[in-house]
Amino acid sequence: MASRSSANFFDLASVEILDIPQTPRALPRVMTVPGIISGGYGSNDGDSDSVSSACHERKIIVANMLPLHAQRDTAAEKWCFSLDEDSLLLQLKDGFSPETEVIYVGSLKVEVEPSEQEEVTQRLLEDFKCVPTFVPRDIQEIFYHGFCKQQLWPLFHYMLPMCSDHGDRFDRQLWQAYVSANKLFADKVMEVVNPEDDYIWVQDYHLMVLPTFLRKRYHRVKLGFFLHSPFPSSEIYRTLPVRDEILKGLLNCDLIGFHTFDYARHFLSCCSRMLGLDYESKRGHIGLDYFGRTVYIKILPVGIHMGRLESVLNLSSTFAKAKEVQEQFKGMKVILGVDDMDIFKGISLKLLAFEHLLQQHEDLQGKLVLVQIVNPARSSGKDVQEAKRETYLTVDRINQIYGRSNYEPVILIDRPVARYEKTAYYAVADCCIVNAVRDGMNLVPYKYIVCRQGSLGLDEAMGIKADSPRTSMLVVSEFIGCSPSLSGANRVNPWDIEAVAEALNLAITIADSEKVLRHEKHYRYVSSHDVAYWARSFMQDLERACKDHYSKRCWGIGLGLGFRVIALSPSFRKLSIDHIVSSYRRTQRRAIFLDYDGTVVPQSSMVKAPSAEVITLLNTLSNDPKNIVYIVSGRGRTSLSEWLAPCESLGIAAEHGYFIRESKTSGWESLASDLEWNEIVEPVMKLYTEATDGSYIETKESALVWHHHDADPDFGSCQAKELLAHLESVLANEPAVVKRGQHIVEVKPQGVTKGLVAEKVLSMMVDSGKPPDFVMCIGDDRSDEDMFESILSTVSSPSVTAAPDIFACTVGQKPSKAKYYLDDTADILRLLGGLANASCPKPRHTAQFQLAFGSVI
Repeated sequence: MASRSSANFFDLASVEILDIPQTPRALPRVMTVPGIISGGYGSNDGDSDSVSSACHERKIIVANMLPLHAQRDTAAEKWCFSLDEDSLLLQLKDGFSPETEVIYVGSLKVEVEPSEQEEVTQRLLEDFKCVPTFVPRDIQEIFYHGFCKQQLWPLFHYMLPMCSDHGDRFDRQLWQAYVSANKLFADKVMEVVNPEDDYIWVQDYHLMVLPTFLRKRYHRVKLGFFLHSPFPSSEIYRTLPVRDEILKGLLNCDLIGFHTFDYARHFLSCCSRMLGLDYESKRGHIGLDYFGRTVYIKILPVGIHMGRLESVLNLSSTFAKAKEVQEQFKGMKVILGVDDMDIFKGISLKLLAFEHLLQQHEDLQGKLVLVQIVNPARSSGKDVQEAKRETYLTVDRINQIYGRSNYEPVILIDRPVARYEKTAYYAVADCCIVNAVRDGMNLVPYKYIVCRQGSLGLDEAMGIKADSPRTSMLVVSEFIGCSPSLSGANRVNPWDIEAVAEALNLAITIADSEKVLRHEKHYRYVSSHDVAYWARSFMQDLERACKDHYSKRCWGIGLGLGFRVIALSPSFRKLSIDHIVSSYRRTQRRAIFLDYDGTVVPQSSMVKAPSAEVITLLNTLSNDPKNIVYIVSGRGRTSLSEWLAPCESLGIAAEHGYFIRESKTSGWESLASDLEWNEIVEPVMKLYTEATDGSYIETKESALVWHHHDADPDFGSCQAKELLAHLESVLANEPAVVKRGQHIVEVKPQGVTKGLVAEKVLSMMVDSGKPPDFVMCIGDDRSDEDMFESILSTVSSPSVTAAPDIFACTVGQKPSKAKYYLDDTADILRLLGGLANASCPKPRHTAQFQLAFGSVI
């Protein structure tokens, strides 16, 4: 398996990034049908993935690093591998049934020579169910230490590169390496995946565009993703130049997991602001509608492995160390901190708060000690060095001012600390503080709680009675992922040094009975929400999210990292102009209903008057004696009358059908209705308009509409929901309905819908003895769905003896009650041109139609 040069991989970030030549395969393809090996890499499953005969379920866990230790035996010139029992990836297997086969895909922490890669691959697959991804050294360096650690990780922790001294500016070359590495990981997954049966679970921010590669290869792949870091607010995330590519990568998953609702909310806000996507809660599950697919959001913090931690609690080395630490700090209160050395863990702020505590409470001097264990930094750079230097200076100052002979207020342990030793410190500490300014999850508080619960052997070593009540106190930053799940902790703003100091003081002086209650509450949660619970819950939701995969038709659209899959009902298809024209030609009594905005006039157009081309088409269709043609719109009758004045025979239904006329020469009919509710609605809408910048009220003769298209997307949507609830409350006993549409909230008379227009016109044709044999209805928004529904119910009534040809068509590929779709207004005008060419009598400008719309008949 030869290594590739970085120059080749940088080419992958082009527009055609997904069309990469096949890589050499070191692993056999998975057998999907008895006696048949599934097709090669170049084939695409499209709508028909291969049929699988797998006899047991498999989960494929994809992460940056495999859960393995690797060491080179120089004497024997061979590699020695062992499982990393502390790895979350290994521990999450406990959440699956024993029959489940778990395959791991990821990199090794060591570099393997190309000549050895194939042998190592086979060994790891056979011995550990691991599939190594060998990323070339030059790519790996700038993928991980470059883009991941110097750009994504700081940004996700709210650090912007405002100047070159603090954070690295965006570098396109690093992004290319990130994409290249993600493509390599995707290739390895494709080598082993059985797409119809296997579930793929991708872990963390290192692999956020990998889902796009997999979704292109297998449209119905069962794919989950969990982010273990914070997801920043939209104001921070939107500064990333490749923000859309990453969002679209995540949206190619079926389920996306976050530790907290805040992280999920920020992600949803980014999708709303940058991609225009809305979300809703569906039976308790948050779902994003993305081109007909529902992308579900999972909110659940990861847990710890109880068995692993309890086994360390029962080690003799832990007993001995706990007894030693207990003797060392006899007669003192111990506060414990365990943090990585980086700028986001807030170690210096913690030290300043501890210093303030000693300064404000002189009686604690000599009786209180802070033990700060520093884990090795996970990244390098001047920021880490600055944090380390500041930590040492602050510790030295505190110890010089408040230290005495045989007493140091701060004990800084900056060296590798064995697990048993950390466990001993957890067991002894009266209080644990995690003061990070930003952290994805942080399991230190969970570990502390379990260690304070103790064990029989540890209790005996520390001289604690087995039946004595357990206590623990936590001071946690409100900016860490585990904070919401620890309701009994003292939550603090780490930047407020005085408040942190006071929280520490409360933690060590609070009554023991209160400590017991808080500990019991926390221990119940931590012990029941362990890593197995987290993995099991995520996988159950992933299975639920994928259960409808084969009930819809799927096809892919978009180039490069903008690729996505359209998933729609099997009966939902693009309307063929040839097909509808053929039906149009052979029918004699036709009813045609057309929406206005977004249908015959582009939604984005600033000029709302119809073009001359549209007027000509409408005239040709409405002048045909076999046709009844209506424009059915939510707009007012004055505007529609003015814009459509040249169309003598065209019927118009304005304000969703409240006003209707058969032709230009006939008068307007209106539904008799009480509109006194206007006096209630208008003051309420004005209140929300004044409070929502960018919103305005549109006054119609039969309705009032509140628009928030130009308001802040999040705030406008929030205000619209509140206005909807407010109006529904005050109009409970009025003959009016409140509806929410695309960027609007509308109040209109009861019973007024576009569906009523279609029903009225069709019923009129039936009553006159000329039931329709051709019905066409085209619209683009929610209000048009009423027309689609009404047409289907009216023509299926007993009074209609022969079923007409029905063409209910929505604009755009999206879920709809319509059976057909057309892509945009241009498609609709081509369709109307085809019908106009087929009209009888022939239009005067047939040559012009044929020139504009081609030979569609």
